[in-house]
Formats: sequence, C-alpha cells, structure tokens
Amino acid sequence: MAVKRILVVDDSPTERFFLTDLLRKNGYQVITAEDGERGVALAKSELPDLVLMDVVMPGLNGFQATRQLSRDPVTQKIPVIMCTTKDQETDRVWGMRQGAVEYVVKPVVADELLGKIVALG
Repeated sequence: MAVKRILVVDDSPTERFFLTDLLRKNGYQVITAEDGERGVALAKSELPDLVLMDVVMPGLNGFQATRQLSRDPVTQKIPVIMCTTKDQETDRVWGMRQGAVEYVVKPVVADELLGKIVALG
C-alpha cells in the first residue's frame, strides 16, 4: 500500500507546520490534528494511509491515542509512527507496545522520517 495521505497529530503549531511542509513538498496529502482526541476522530473519519503521532499532548496523549487506533477495527490497519521528544528506550518500547510501527525522536531528521514512510509503502 503506497502512502499518500498522512494525518499529523501534534499540539505544537511549529511541529505541525514543519511536518506538513516537509510532507507536502514530498508529494503527500496532509491532514492535521492539534490533540489526541481530534486525531483519533480524524483517523476514523478520513482513514489516512499513515498517522504521525506526537506523545506529549494535553488530554489524550499519543500513547493513549495510538492504543485506541490500534484496537479499533476501523483504524487498526493504519500504521502509526510516533514522533516525539521522549527519547528513552522505555518510551520507544511502550510506544511500540501501544501499536506504533516506528518511533522517531524530535527534532525530526527529514531524510530519516521520509525513509521510514517510504519503507511502509
């Protein structure tokens, strides 16, 4: 499955802008959400090919949102890449246990992220 539409879930306007700009310049369609609740709702309604999920957000955090997506029959096939400042190995392991397929630490290295996205397709 080629990745074409990506949902970016991040509470930071700066990060959302950076990721959206990077992805659009590389030919992807981008949808954005500013928190976990909105991200889960958009994933269910828009059914993107991929979700880039921040972890540290108010309300529903990225671990919780990823767990909801991975356990919902409607969204469980949508891969999630965690994009976060949480750089401990325990965080990475926990993210993968919640259903993430990849884990990228901020600041995001553009080529690394794009390589992971291409590898999914």
